[in-house]
Amino acid sequence: MKRVLMLAAENAALAGAKVGGMADVIGDLPAALCNEHVVVDVMMPSYGFLVSQLNARFIADVSVPFRGQNWWVKLYIAPHPQVTGSAIYLLDHPSFDARGAIYTSNNDGRPFADDADKFALMAAAAAEMICQAMVDKPEVLHLHDWHCGVLAILRAYDARYQQLKAIHSVYSVHNLSIQGQRPLSNEHSSLQAWFPKLYQQLTAEQLAVINDPHHPQCVNPMRAAINLTDAIHFVSPSYAEEVLRPSDAAIGQFGGEGLERDIARRAEAGQVHGILNGCFYDDAKVDSAKLTAATSSEALLQVLDATELCVLTNMGKSQWVASQDQIALQRINHLRRIAQLHQGDESVPISMLTSVGRLTNQKVALLLALMPDGRYAIEHLLQAAQAAEPQQREVVLIVLGSGDADIERQLRLIAGRCPQLLFINGFDLPLSQLLYQHGDLFVMPSSFEPCGISQMLAMKAGQPCIVHGVGGLKDTVSHQRDGWVFNGETIDVQIQAMLATVSEAVALTSQPQFQSMRQHAVAKRFTWQKVAKAYCEKLYGF
Repeated sequence: MKRVLMLAAENAALAGAKVGGMADVIGDLPAALCNEHVVVDVMMPSYGFLVSQLNARFIADVSVPFRGQNWWVKLYIAPHPQVTGSAIYLLDHPSFDARGAIYTSNNDGRPFADDADKFALMAAAAAEMICQAMVDKPEVLHLHDWHCGVLAILRAYDARYQQLKAIHSVYSVHNLSIQGQRPLSNEHSSLQAWFPKLYQQLTAEQLAVINDPHHPQCVNPMRAAINLTDAIHFVSPSYAEEVLRPSDAAIGQFGGEGLERDIARRAEAGQVHGILNGCFYDDAKVDSAKLTAATSSEALLQVLDATELCVLTNMGKSQWVASQDQIALQRINHLRRIAQLHQGDESVPISMLTSVGRLTNQKVALLLALMPDGRYAIEHLLQAAQAAEPQQREVVLIVLGSGDADIERQLRLIAGRCPQLLFINGFDLPLSQLLYQHGDLFVMPSSFEPCGISQMLAMKAGQPCIVHGVGGLKDTVSHQRDGWVFNGETIDVQIQAMLATVSEAVALTSQPQFQSMRQHAVAKRFTWQKVAKAYCEKLYGF
């Protein structure tokens, strides 16, 4: 059995340790690679709650050189909750405890400062523990996203950790738009502050490899890892090609985000690989009755019950009633009356569009673009969908998500004046599964998408998707076979294409072709087993 040690900030296999799609990858890979005779151990911060949650066993207090002193970091181990033979290593220190939060926001004009501090300590602790043989020695050290970039710097340039060079290193980029830049020096959260001795010894040539291309006075952890590891992995083939070109946000083109030259140089050397993320599938087939175009009253009531429970749970966490929750309850009551009027019917006069995901500019910029009439594009989308509805069913878009406060505010505003929008501000796994299962069309118009998991889960449940033809969306959805794909060279063209595509898709929902598209979506497979084989062959060299 070969052994891989993954260092990551998130892990969906552990309750409360997931924020984005990277967590799903870390959560799923150990089981997938186990079938390829590869043992995957995962190392991550404890965040103040994972040690007790996993009943982890204490291994040692380890002295870690950090900020010019020796910091004591505790190392714990727990068996992987899903994979026999794999371990979860937890790094425990007060710096990692943000009252259960994975990430924290700096509102003092110092982006990433607190997070960069703790992930720099994570990297130093991981390097120390591997070199001191506190963990099972891996054949491969697999780093994920900007959080782990500092370890690549220590491995390459710090004499204390030179033995790490004997371990093959892999770097996975899950989202190139967040690179974790911090000042090189003269700041409490900087490379100089974290590792003063190392910083003093760095040559101009070495600094040129790890600094930010736009801000040379800053260290860029993601750029450092791209330049200093042995193999670079992007999470879909199309995304691996898109990042070779420069970004131009003004026209809606997202590429290398300033790192395209570094990526192109590694690609020319054959060290860049685009491997699509996967999804687990069970043997049970989706009920054929759920692949019809009509939504039953029973299905709608299941969705509404779960939606109401999610909203009430959110309300119970605060002494104040949020306006978006009140609006949502009003929308739920309206839809419930319709469902009850058609109780027992095979269909209800509701056409259900769904959207599940983090509320970031990447995901919703096209939906929240202001149109010439002063309304948002999402309002035009719902108007176009209603006009195209062939049976005059009431079109409703259910959005489940949380994230950027400004985006939440915009969606709250729109939901208040647009009866077709049901906005659920939060995340709830059972509700998301019902939305995948019972929605008519899944809407995912991301401006860029390294891979995406939501579209895979929707397709797995038999729901065709409407997606922007970028990154992993382009690699997973086939236009007019199992979903719809729109494109455009500028933002305005992309929005118009999105509106036209939604109209086309809604108009088809009552046709026999739509049921065929559902069946094609269910039949499509993006298996982790195929991904695991590609990892072994292309990334690990096993």
